[in-house]
Amino acid sequence: MHLDVQDLRNFYYRSTLGRAAQASIRGQLLRMWPDATGETIAGFGFAAPLLRPYLSEARRLMALMPGPQGVMQWPAGMPNVSVLCEETSWPVETGRVDRLVLLHGLETSEQPSALLDECWRVMGPRGRAIFIVPNRAGLWARSDETPFGYGRPYTLTQLENQLRAHQFTIEQHAAALYRLPSSRRFWLKSGAMIERVGRRLPAMMAAGVFLVEVSKQTHPQKGHMTRARRTNPIRVLEGLSNPIAEPT
Repeated sequence: MHLDVQDLRNFYYRSTLGRAAQASIRGQLLRMWPDATGETIAGFGFAAPLLRPYLSEARRLMALMPGPQGVMQWPAGMPNVSVLCEETSWPVETGRVDRLVLLHGLETSEQPSALLDECWRVMGPRGRAIFIVPNRAGLWARSDETPFGYGRPYTLTQLENQLRAHQFTIEQHAAALYRLPSSRRFWLKSGAMIERVGRRLPAMMAAGVFLVEVSKQTHPQKGHMTRARRTNPIRVLEGLSNPIAEPT
């Protein structure tokens, strides 16, 4: 079940809690990927709020938004790079993407397996992807006031197992959103302090979302390799003038 693009935009750009959530997740993303100069970057779902720092350095950047969600023009005041697409059929050439970010894409998908196959298809041989999903044990997945309360939340083990089953190699994982999912003034003011304290706690208990970085797994050709022997033509000609004695 995809959320409407207008609801997502209102949360991330027009609410104090949404802007704080955006800053927390984007900060962790930048710690994992501090530089993407000259690379092709794509975001799927509603990843646009996280991609702005890469606009000036990426060779190409695309914000792919699924049809059931809807699309908005992005970034504001600049040439549009957002694209409305089918959830499991993206207008991207195979192996074209160097970096891929999914936010509100996997947990809301009605076809998660086919979506992961599409992610694998568009990634280059050295491509990396970061999947951002709600933590099942976190408070954000239990609140309907934020987009993280919709769709299927994950445990870290569930997410990593699903990614491995679709030929991804787990590189690292991180967490974000330790503040409470509340718009009350006290919790908003305390949010920065809670984020700092939360990073010292077990991520599986305290964090609102997981960020799992993967690389594209490519397999060598399967089966036993054999080397065919070529007949030595000189040896054959030798036998005509100097017959080789048969063993007795």
